[in-house]
Amino acid sequence: MTFLDHLEELRWRIIYSLIGIVIGTILAWVFIDFFVEQILLLPAKAAGLKLQNLRPFGQLFLYFQVAIMIGLIFSFPNLVYQIWKFIAPALKQNEKKYIKWIVLFTTFCFLSGIVFAYFVMLPFTLQFAAQFGSQTIENNFAIDEYLSIILSIMLGAGLVFELPMLSFFLSTIGILTPKLMRKYRRHSIVVILVFAAFLTPGTDPVSQIMLAVPLLILYEISIFVSKIFQKKSA
Repeated sequence: MTFLDHLEELRWRIIYSLIGIVIGTILAWVFIDFFVEQILLLPAKAAGLKLQNLRPFGQLFLYFQVAIMIGLIFSFPNLVYQIWKFIAPALKQNEKKYIKWIVLFTTFCFLSGIVFAYFVMLPFTLQFAAQFGSQTIENNFAIDEYLSIILSIMLGAGLVFELPMLSFFLSTIGILTPKLMRKYRRHSIVVILVFAAFLTPGTDPVSQIMLAVPLLILYEISIFVSKIFQKKSA
């Protein structure tokens, strides 16, 4: 393929990815009341938070935002598939057969991060936010700020749970080695703590630590994954 052919292929992969996001967003909009009431607002109810809308048509824009975010989650397998199909021409024939399993494992890691954030991180974070401070000050939370925290934590956790998959990819092409990861383990701990703070903006230190701990575990898993596939490559 020429350079222009690669650009044409990239264009179509982007178009297919956007079509998947649009379809996912439409499906999310059909069931938007269920996603908002029974899923996204449930942690607030469990923590006893009082939510309020402070802008005209604020709830309408929030529903659109939620639909797009859920559409991204729905279309994530298609997005990963399109990325790997674009990379496929550079892979050997025996490597191409793993694309299906790579898409499944990548999706599993992403959804595992979202589930971890929803059932582990968010309850502690919201409970801390609801109970912290003076009793004479009533904690009422703006709905847009609440959903921003919810979605950022869930999507951030989903992305960082892709660390083993990233390790697999970089080890396969020879950029990453277990020796290199062990050598810079201490540096990685500092980077992980900073990364966890960046992915949980405006939240308490509890959620940052709770995201950093699985990240450290995932880093050790990534060393193991890199070791396995380096042996196979050899």
